[in-house]
This record gives sequence, C-alpha cells and structure tokens, in this order.
Amino acid sequence: MALEILRKIGLSNGEIKIYSALLDLGISPINKIHEKTGIERRNIYDILNKLIERGLVTYITENKKRYFQITQPNKIISYIEEKKYELEKIKKDIKKELPSLNKKFELLKPEINSQIYRGYEGVKAVWEDMLSYKEIYWIGSGRYIPKKFPNFFANWDKRRVKLKIKMFNLVRAELKQETKILEFEKIKFLPKEFSGNPIVTCIYENKTVNFSLGKDFFAFVIESKEIADNYRGYHKYLWNKVAKK
Repeated sequence: MALEILRKIGLSNGEIKIYSALLDLGISPINKIHEKTGIERRNIYDILNKLIERGLVTYITENKKRYFQITQPNKIISYIEEKKYELEKIKKDIKKELPSLNKKFELLKPEINSQIYRGYEGVKAVWEDMLSYKEIYWIGSGRYIPKKFPNFFANWDKRRVKLKIKMFNLVRAELKQETKILEFEKIKFLPKEFSGNPIVTCIYENKTVNFSLGKDFFAFVIESKEIADNYRGYHKYLWNKVAKK
C-alpha cells in the first residue's frame, strides 16, 4: 500500500508504520509489531489504541494475550466518510459562530495589519481570501498560479466567475502571445522593462499583496485602506498611460 494514501487521510507516521506492519504480518502480538517497526512497546500500545478508535485495527485475546490485525481495508473508505460527516457538522457549527468571531477580530485588529503567508498552501490561502471581494487588480501578472497549480486555479476561477468577481490584469509583456482573457477579466500588457523577478502585486478591497513566486513562495499582505487606495492609483496610471492592449 502506498504510504501517501494513509498520510492523506490523516494518519501519523507511527500509525502508518504499524498499519503497514500489520498488513505485512497479519494477526500479530505486540512483540512481532515491535520487531517489525522498531517502535518502543509503550508507544505501540498508544498508537494501536488510536488505530482501533479509527476502526482500522482490531484485536482478539487468546490465553490472556492480545493479537492485533487490520480490519477489512474497505474500512478506510468508511473512515473517510465518517470524517467527512464530522467535518461537515463542524463546518456548520463554525459558520454559526463566525459572525461573533469576526466581530471580535475586527474590534482588536489594528488600523494597519500585516501578515506573511509562506509556501504553496499559504499563497493559496490568500487566493481564497480574494473570493470574498468584488474586484481584483494585478500589477506584473505572469500567470504563475495557473501554470503551477492548474487544477487549483481552474476550480478557483470557476468560483470567481460564479461570484462575478472582476479582474483588471496588468500582464507582463512576454505573455502577450499566449495569454487567454478569462471571463470577467480585462487585460493590458506592461512594457518589457517591467519584467524581471516573479514578483506580483495584487490589490483587492483594503488589502495589498506582494507575491514572491520564484523558488520560495510567499505572500506579504498589508491591510490598510490608504495603502490599497494608493496602489489602485498606481494601477490606474499604468493602465491608462503605460500599458497597451
């Protein structure tokens, strides 16, 4: 079994080792599991209990000795369905609490707020945030996210179009021949002098984001109406005076 499958459903490294060992060994006592995995015996008991709670391992007792084995592998699907149900319930509960949580957050938030998001998932989180607003302005777009994460972008853009969120995109000159205009998007191209490192600026509502999309992905988000208004002014100048169709 590919260990990555077990990792994707939330199993820890220890749980994966023991599940895989039992898959290879069949019904086994603690000492056999210890020999196979090298995990300390006291930790094996804790991990087995977690796997039993998940419904992925079971045991029998013979002559006062426990023997462990995995349950029918189809149980993995049942486990995923159970987690999905639990997450949907949690999601509903969180939605009920969001208004009060957001109110407290806004009261304590400084007038100028900044955050750094690192890695692929961090950058994706900023893109998800954009879908809460009606207009997105780009300076120096290189279509980096559509190229790097085509499936994520396709899903994101489908939701953007459904929400009728407009994009005003100042794209790098070298993309002129390959750029397809999306629905609810207007595009102009910057001169080649604006091309360089994969740094992109995005403005939406009161937020200004500088994306670094080279070797290391990160997004620096500044939340300030004054700063966002100024950057929209820069965008407007470039759009009207510098960029070309």
